[in-house]
This record gives sequence, C-alpha cells and structure tokens, in this order.
Amino acid sequence: MKAVLEGPLMITTDFRTDAVLPLPHGTGCSCALHSRRLFGAVLLAGGAAAALPAQAQTAQALEGGVRSDVGKESRFTKLVPAEQVEQAAAQQYAQMMRSAADQRALAPDNHPQVQRLRAIAQRIIPHTEPWNPRAKQWRWEVNLLGGKELNAFCMPGGKIAFFHGILAQLQLSDDEVAAIMGHEVAHALREHARARMGKTAATRIGASVLSAFLGLGGTGDALLNMGGQLLTLKFSREDESEADIVGLELAARAGYDPQAGVSLWRKMLATGKGTPPPFLSTHPSGATRIQDIEAKLPKVAPIYANADKPTRRFGPPAKAAAASAPEQRGG
Repeated sequence: MKAVLEGPLMITTDFRTDAVLPLPHGTGCSCALHSRRLFGAVLLAGGAAAALPAQAQTAQALEGGVRSDVGKESRFTKLVPAEQVEQAAAQQYAQMMRSAADQRALAPDNHPQVQRLRAIAQRIIPHTEPWNPRAKQWRWEVNLLGGKELNAFCMPGGKIAFFHGILAQLQLSDDEVAAIMGHEVAHALREHARARMGKTAATRIGASVLSAFLGLGGTGDALLNMGGQLLTLKFSREDESEADIVGLELAARAGYDPQAGVSLWRKMLATGKGTPPPFLSTHPSGATRIQDIEAKLPKVAPIYANADKPTRRFGPPAKAAAASAPEQRGG
C-alpha cells in the first residue's frame, strides 16, 4: 500500500501557536467529502508512487511482532457500521480544521513541522493494512494545530492531528513523534472508538430499537449524534495498552526506534511532576506503562533492526514558540 500526498498547497501569512481550540461537539457541519475544500493534504492509498522505503512498497504480513499479544476485535464493533463512524469522523475533523483555520491556527502545508508529521505518517501508513483492511481505502489526513495542548489524535478513517504544544514543550524527536502517531493510529486501526460507540448503543437503547438502528432506518441520526462525540470518547485502559503495543510495532516497521516509547512517556510524566496529565487520565500508570513497553521491546527490536530507516531527520520546533505553560486537556 502506498501513501501519496495530494491536494492544493495551502498558503497563509502566519500561524498562531497559542490558539484556544475547543473540541467540536456537533455534526452539523458539511461532510468533509463534500466541503468546498479539505484543509491539508490528503494521504491516499494508491495513485502515483511517492518516494517510499523499499520494504513499505508491499503490504507486509504481520509476521512476528506483537500480534499474539493483541486480543480479538471487540464484539461491540459489530453494532455500529464502520462506514458511518468514519463519515462522522470526517465531518468532525473538517469542522475542527475550519475552526482552526478561522483562528489562523491551522499550519500551512509548507510549515516545517507539517512536513515533518506527514513524512513520518507516510512511513507508518503502508504498514496499517494488515491490522485493518479498511485502512487501504481511508483518506488519510495529517495536520498541525496551533494550540498549546499536549495532545494528538487519529480519528476513525485516518484523520490525524497534532497540537503544536506537544511538539514544542516536550521537544520530541522523530522517534518519539512516531511513537505517539503509532499509538493514535493504532486506536483507529483497532476501531476502539467504534467499539465504545457500540457499547454505548447496546447499553442505552433496547433490543428492538437496536435492531432498527442496525438497519439504518429512522434511528440513523442516533449514530451521527454519537459520532459528534468522537473526540471526547474516553478509551479504556485496555484500549490504551493495546494501542501502545500496536503503535510500537507500527513505528518499528516504519524505521523508528521503539525505545523512544520509553523516553516519550517519561517526558509526559515529567510534565505533571510524576502525575500523568489529563491526556493520560485513562492510560495505565506511568511505571506500569513503561514496564509494559519495555517488556514488548524484544518482540519489535528485530523488526526495527531489519527496517529501512528514514533518510531525512527533522528537529522539534523552538521551545520558545510556546512560551506560556501548556494546557493539558484530554483527547
């Protein structure tokens, strides 16, 4: 599977890094697929070949690695159609990008950190299909938001965003960025949001309503209403642990050192002086998390050793660009 950058170059005269960007809570915005413009380039599977590592030119089977440590798909995912979840996510993502653009807080395509994020994503994306066949048809997007939050996310359907604060305040290396991106992409691949929505549907509506819901009859709006909360869904600790180990493998296959997962979470914990920030509120405790990651390193180390490494390395943004204390909001 090949990841290809497409779309017109977005030009702006300045980029704010101190914007307050509230998470959207509604789905009244126009669908991203039909909006007048998609903000940011789209990373598509297929099309003209981009310069990709040789080992990423073909989809790899999940040989070795952490596959045996990952459980089966949640039964709750079957209660919610994937297409509808991805459509709702696309709408929310487009709404958030428009809101950021209105505040001059959506970084332009030629911003060095946007180029950095997309270069890392372009190495990770070819390794996603074995974890979820739907990833081959996702319209991947990667953007940088000018908020001070220590946050990043990947919504269903491959909609990725990083906040400037997490790059600047933590002074992340490329390997650490890949660890975060791999973790967030893993949530999308393992369809954790879809499972949480399915569980909500199963517990909030009765069997007869659920039957009609699955037929996408008059209850189809219920799904879209739940989709309006995609960015505020809280994953379970099991989801977070699973995303950690799948993310480690994705980063390793992409040529990024999985050891960075340890240094990353140490930095995260240091921001709260030993107490995890709200970004990690549902995650395993710091000591447990680092131990779990270290326990999986022997499984992904051979993958990393055999992977083609990036030929270009990027640096973090200047820390002075985010002068005030970072906001730490869940997401």
